Parts: sequence; structure tokens; C-alpha cells
Amino acid sequence: MSIRPVRSITGTRPTIEGAGVHLQRVFGFGDTDATDPFLMMDDFRNDREEDYRAGFPWHPHRGIETITYVLAGTVDHGDSLGNSGTLGAGDVQWMTAGSGILHQEMPRGDTQGRMHGFQLWANLPSSLKMTRPRYQDIGSTEIPEVIDDDGTVVRVVCGTFGGKRGPVDGIAADPQYLDITIPPGRRKTLSVDTYRTVFAYVFEGSGHFDGASEPFGVLTEKEHDGREFLLRQRAGNRSMVTFDTGDEIVVQAGEEGMRFLLVSGAPIREPVAWHGPIVMNTREELVEAMRDLQTGRFIRHT
Repeated sequence: MSIRPVRSITGTRPTIEGAGVHLQRVFGFGDTDATDPFLMMDDFRNDREEDYRAGFPWHPHRGIETITYVLAGTVDHGDSLGNSGTLGAGDVQWMTAGSGILHQEMPRGDTQGRMHGFQLWANLPSSLKMTRPRYQDIGSTEIPEVIDDDGTVVRVVCGTFGGKRGPVDGIAADPQYLDITIPPGRRKTLSVDTYRTVFAYVFEGSGHFDGASEPFGVLTEKEHDGREFLLRQRAGNRSMVTFDTGDEIVVQAGEEGMRFLLVSGAPIREPVAWHGPIVMNTREELVEAMRDLQTGRFIRHT
């Protein structure tokens, strides 16, 4: 067994999307090598209705999958294929845009005006860019939980953990998507696939992610000091943690406990050509997608 050393700990940046939704961008719209097969992640957490009620009106997607996980409030959604519904607290929607859809997402606060959720974009390989669109709407009660003796709670949205399998399936990136809550002061070791991209996103409390059991090897003094600094850094609210290779992640919760998403997926390792919500492999494919939008041929499957 080898512990994955921490590669980076970064904070979010304030962003406005849709028709004026204030959110925090965890990563995205840059170099995708470090997060492949994942392209972008947003934390849309807000207590002010005026900062989210305008929502995300009709917009296109092609070539990706979007994962929406709601913790507070609701999200009404609909699309050009006739699908519609409402996501509530604890619900998940995994949408395969494939060849293209138009859809909208309109957030609504809970009784106290709070809205909180995440949206993660996963890339599709070239062989599936133009596949038929598909929805998986998963209710909160369908998501299994694993509760350890020490009080750690793991919601298994996708993939397997503790002998339980999440309800989302058939996803190109073959991801694991876990919502993990660790009680105050507890230390946990979590198994991960050596060959997958892995990141953690802390959104409640704080803690430390350990480095490797033999953390440094032969490093220059500057490299050594840099690794030492990362190992001392606390990952607090709205912190994204990326890792080097290994098959375990070790985390020590702080005195207030911590809650984080642990996400992993198989890298696609293909060129990425990106224009907003459309992600293809080449510029020519992007031009074709924009032409399809202008000429009414964007929707290939009905």
C-alpha cells in the first residue's frame, strides 16, 4: 500500500454564471491534464435569493456529462427532449449530453432561503461525443450510505465503497463519487485506484491529508520545503486537494470534523477543444457544433 502525497491545495474563485448566479468555481476552463477526465466543478452555495434565483436559462451542451448534486433547496430542470423534474436535498442528476441537448436549471432556496449544491462536468471520449443523450435522476433515498464504527458516514453516489454500489451507472469515466463526513479528530484511510485521477473537495470543517509514508525520497531542498509546506497546510472550507499517485488517501479531521467530496475517474487522455458548454476534440468539431446551433440541427436525437 502507498499513500498518495498531496500535490496541491487550492481555494475556489467567485464566478457569475447563467443569468447571474453567484457561485464558487472549484476548477475549470483551463488546462485539464491535472483533472482528466473531469473538466469543471462549481459550488453553488448561497443564502441570498437574489444571488441565485435568475438561474441557468436555456443553454446547449454537447460532448460531456454533467453531475448535479443538491444539498439544500431545489433545482427545477427541463430540456429540449421533454425531460423535466425537480431535484431536492440529497438528490443527484447525471446527464449525458452526448450529441447535444438544450436544457435549463432553475434553483430555488429552502424555507430559510438557502441554496447549496455542486455541478461537476466529466468529459466524454471521442467515441461517445455524439452518443444519444441520457438522464439519470437519483432520489436521495436511493443513494446508499456506509456508516463506520467511528461515526464516519459515506454516501456512495457512484462507484463502490464498503461493499455498497452507487445507483448511477454506465458513465464513460467510470467514476467514484463519494460524499464523506468524518467526525472530529478521527483519522481515516481510504482506498483509491492507483491509475485514476483523484481529487477531494472540502466544503465543511477542515483537516489534513497526509503525504506518502516515504514522502520525499531524493528531492532538492526547495522541493523538500515545498512538500513540507503542503503537508502542514490545513484543507478547510472550499479547498480542493489534488494528489500524486498511490492507492490510499489518509485524512485527519480537525476538531470540528470535516465533510468532503472524494471523486476519481479514469483519464481519457484525448485533445480537448472547449467553447463554453460544448467540449469536443478539435476546433473543426466546435465550428460544426456552433453551425448546428445556428441552423437548428443541434439536436440529433429526439
